[in-house]
Amino acid sequence: MKFTELALKPEILAALEEMGYQDMTPIQEQAIPHILEGRDVLGMAETGSGKTSACGVPLAQLADPELNNVQALIIVPTRELALQYVEEVGKVAEQAGVATFAIFGGFDMSIQKAKLRHKVHILVATPGRLIDFLWNTDIIDLRQVRTVVLDEADEMLKMGFIEDVDFIMSCMLQEHQTLLFSATMPAEIERLTKAYLKDPVRIQLNRDQRAPQSLQHHFQHAGGDRFEALIQYLELETIEQAIIFCNSRDKGGTLYRDLRRKFPSIEFIHGGLEQDRRISIFNRFRDKQIRLMVATDVAGRGLDFSHVTHVINYDFPFNLEIYLHRTGRTGRMGRTGIALTLVTDHDLKNFNRLIAGNRIEPVWRGQAPDLGQASTRRARGGRQRQRDGGRGGSGGKRGARRKSPAA
Repeated sequence: MKFTELALKPEILAALEEMGYQDMTPIQEQAIPHILEGRDVLGMAETGSGKTSACGVPLAQLADPELNNVQALIIVPTRELALQYVEEVGKVAEQAGVATFAIFGGFDMSIQKAKLRHKVHILVATPGRLIDFLWNTDIIDLRQVRTVVLDEADEMLKMGFIEDVDFIMSCMLQEHQTLLFSATMPAEIERLTKAYLKDPVRIQLNRDQRAPQSLQHHFQHAGGDRFEALIQYLELETIEQAIIFCNSRDKGGTLYRDLRRKFPSIEFIHGGLEQDRRISIFNRFRDKQIRLMVATDVAGRGLDFSHVTHVINYDFPFNLEIYLHRTGRTGRMGRTGIALTLVTDHDLKNFNRLIAGNRIEPVWRGQAPDLGQASTRRARGGRQRQRDGGRGGSGGKRGARRKSPAA
């Protein structure tokens, strides 16, 4: 289905054409007509499926630019996702005279107050900063909000924002439409759905398809020398832009310093950077001023870098969810992308679990490892731990779940 088949304002259709949007993605095709009709929507879809525009297009269509009120409220877990929404929705809505703005922590509230006093029709907010405004100012009036969007709801749960979401929703006393998007549906998100959505249209595109079909999953057995394998790959592969993921800030910093000697167009993004610095790196990367970006998982979820052709897992992901979030930074909205994961001998025991859980077809670069031997070693290790079980309980620590270090 094409966007031109919807009864959209000419200004919005013109903006979509300038953005190169013609055919709708499955989530857009299934969600937008229902949103335009005023239905509540519960959406579950693969990463990179076009959820931002699935919200942005109908919200821009429904907003009245003549009214100086916030008419749509979009709640997101991170400031980076807030900025992405503002950029994407702003492009769609600007020609129609609909103003978008984002508020989030780590930024001067006085500047945000000045913008909010001017005119904002679609407000994007992180939960904490929105509550700061609601408690400490009288600038934001939610009484005219017609649509509330809760995006990345499962991520908000993990970050401890669910109580904040409950408070914000309690402030919405008028009749309104609610749209909830989540990659997974844990019990607490199901509770949100029952509490705040009325007879929602359920759109579940990720039930049988965990990985985008436009994404190619490549693996390379690096033995014990990942760095040399990475250097060769970066020198030989045709890469427009790539994100290189590490499991910790320390590892990322070391890799960044080593790569910078050979590849000058490179940056390092992690959770410890000042907000202005993070925004600057994201903007320069989005504008293609940076070719390579080393990242911890702060950049692994929800962000749409349209020019990213490759994602490289320098460190093997701790679990399937992290793998999906990282690799979802490429192959978005039908674009072709390549995800390369470097596999050391130590990682072989986790490889089969990753493949089975993601239901993907792995493509090995170079010589594939003997996965059967890895399974045999794992089985032998299990039998050895059973034999050692009565000797001081040493197997307990080895079997403990490995935790991801902070990004």
